[in-house]
Amino acid sequence: MYNNCMENHVRKQIKLLLLQEDTMLKELAVKLSEKTKKNYTPDSLSHKIGRNSITYSEMVCIAEILGYEIQFVKK
Repeated sequence: MYNNCMENHVRKQIKLLLLQEDTMLKELAVKLSEKTKKNYTPDSLSHKIGRNSITYSEMVCIAEILGYEIQFVKK
């Protein structure tokens, strides 16, 4: 149950950030490829997000590309 909840959260969070920043997945894939020197296509990125196989370092890069930072806030 927890994994499914986290999968949906990550997917929704990325989609929300893309929408807020008026950025298409294609543009994110290009910028992520440039930043990491790895090959990302819109399809491969979409599948990584959908399979919840995106790494923390990839999430940090995505956040930076979109102008955000990831923070841990104690409850």
